[in-house]
Amino acid sequence: MARILLAEDDDSLRGFLVQSLTRAGHDVSGHGDGDSAWEALEHGTYDLLLTDIVMPGLDGIELARRGAEADPAMKIVFITGFAAVALSAQSQAPKDAKVLSKPFHLKDLVVEIERVIAAA
Repeated sequence: MARILLAEDDDSLRGFLVQSLTRAGHDVSGHGDGDSAWEALEHGTYDLLLTDIVMPGLDGIELARRGAEADPAMKIVFITGFAAVALSAQSQAPKDAKVLSKPFHLKDLVVEIERVIAAA
């Protein structure tokens, strides 16, 4: 089981991911923007940051940079619906961050999260 912080501004997707990842055995804290996610990162420890890239307030790349500085051991997975953003994110993201493009199958997300966590 991993402790996951999820930052996703789409309410329905965030709710679905929190529920699904919880069912997969993870402890998930969902946040609707980068600012509230950063506040949670400042006050807690997480195994994985799962974040959208394009969000209101603090974007996912800056959230990941700050998170990586605060906890270098935390793994990072980006999710985005924009191919160009995904390519840009890979060059700007903290070392070893993964990028998944939306839409993705839930099974693929769970497998990728487990792979990233196992590599720790």
